[in-house]
Amino acid sequence: MSSRPSAARLLPVIAVAAIAAGAGYWAGQRTPGAPAGSATPAPAGQARQVLYYRNPMGLPDTSPVPKKDPMGMDYIPVYAGEEPAAEGAAGSLRISPEKVQKLGVRSEAARLENLGGTVRAAGRIEANEGRSYAIAPKFEGYVERLHVNATGQAVAKGQPLFEVYSPELVSAQREYAIAAQGVDALKSAGGEAQAGMQQLAEASLARLRNWDVPEAQVKALAKSGAARRSLTFHSPVSGVVTEKKAVQGMRFGPGEALYQIADLSSVWVMADVFEQDIRRVKVGSPAQVTVDAYPEEPFTGKVAYVYPTLRPETRSVQVRIELANPRLLLKPGMFAQVTLEEPHGAGAVVTVPNSAVIDSGRRRIVLVQIGEGRFEPREVQLGRRSDERVQVLAGVKEGEPVVVAANFLIDAESNLKAALGAMTAADAGSAARPGSKAAAGVGHQADGKVEEVDAQSGSVSISHGPVASLKWPAMTMEFKAANSALLQQLKPGVVVRFEFVERGQGEWVITAVTPQATSPAAAVADHSAHGKH
Repeated sequence: MSSRPSAARLLPVIAVAAIAAGAGYWAGQRTPGAPAGSATPAPAGQARQVLYYRNPMGLPDTSPVPKKDPMGMDYIPVYAGEEPAAEGAAGSLRISPEKVQKLGVRSEAARLENLGGTVRAAGRIEANEGRSYAIAPKFEGYVERLHVNATGQAVAKGQPLFEVYSPELVSAQREYAIAAQGVDALKSAGGEAQAGMQQLAEASLARLRNWDVPEAQVKALAKSGAARRSLTFHSPVSGVVTEKKAVQGMRFGPGEALYQIADLSSVWVMADVFEQDIRRVKVGSPAQVTVDAYPEEPFTGKVAYVYPTLRPETRSVQVRIELANPRLLLKPGMFAQVTLEEPHGAGAVVTVPNSAVIDSGRRRIVLVQIGEGRFEPREVQLGRRSDERVQVLAGVKEGEPVVVAANFLIDAESNLKAALGAMTAADAGSAARPGSKAAAGVGHQADGKVEEVDAQSGSVSISHGPVASLKWPAMTMEFKAANSALLQQLKPGVVVRFEFVERGQGEWVITAVTPQATSPAAAVADHSAHGKH
């Protein structure tokens, strides 16, 4: 009897196998969400719908069916409700309650408040130009003697400064003496001769007075008829010599300033008010000035003048404040802190705490809480400020809750971007994780060894083991640290267990680090075949 099965007996078996294979193919076509080569058991509850599959490395590439990238990694399914926000809703953040508590996020409602009108500015003390005097002879001559010979020396009003000799001055004195004697001699003559001599005497006297010859010296000259060889110049005001050009024996020309004297009993404060605050400063506004030399003693004054031009290099306008300085405590060149008060109240305005504003220099951002665990960054326009609050002109309305404390989120704009991206990606990544809660707020985990750290760019290269949640094989790749504190824990050669999230297309951010005592086998595996990404 032959052991070979007959053709008649094999035909039913082949038919059954063909039907089973066809049924399996039909079932596979009806389950597009199942990864290639694996079965997809239906969940106990409602089944999640797969919208598409995205590139595991964050590249802008999607697929309607399961596939692998050139490195052999499976594309990641994106389920309904986990797709990225539409372009119009970009920037909306979802943060789990655990992460809100971990980051120390605290909110406070924007409210109406009368801020008052305070403007702060930096300034410097300068001499009052209206109380500065130049001593300049109106004739040519020579400096014969100096009574005050040092810059910075204090002088009293009427104190002798220097003596000069001038041939012109001597000649003018002799002319006047002769004319005065001629008037006396022609008193009895009368007529045109006496009138002419009188006119000559008056012209000579006017010439001497125009040259600032003291009246006492003129009278002595008229009385004695003897011209004095030198003329003494006196200080016209009590003050300080701020400039001295006179040197004994030097020759000077008409109008040349030999001394500069400033009366410092009244000084100016030149304050630089920023462009956005200048509309709040008016002539007559009260001002309070403090200097580092006397921080416990404020000086009060008023705005005397607002300059009409703006300094483009500092985007500020100069404001002049006059201060009384009877004790001469304020000295030209001192730096000053100026507080200006608006003369009229501006009423209640929408305000937020100063800590709510993140200022990058180019823009100002406030995080607004729009729901439970949901936040929206908004660019705002700011107005007046007080010590604790700032006016919001646009971007936030009264009653809207704004974040006022968020740890490293307000550290810098770069850290803000990393943190905001990390928050959004962490929530999405945890939701896609099998068996995890949608709001768990944790990212992917891996074990690895730190290879390189670039503190300037905030990036780190890690050789890590397989990542099951992303179906990544072991490889060496570059990550960003969410903040500087994390970066300090990442040193070359250190073995760590770390959490990371996807901030943007192909950009992965480390959000938590735990140093490990020994190197996991996956972290020390040879990844040279994969290279760096």
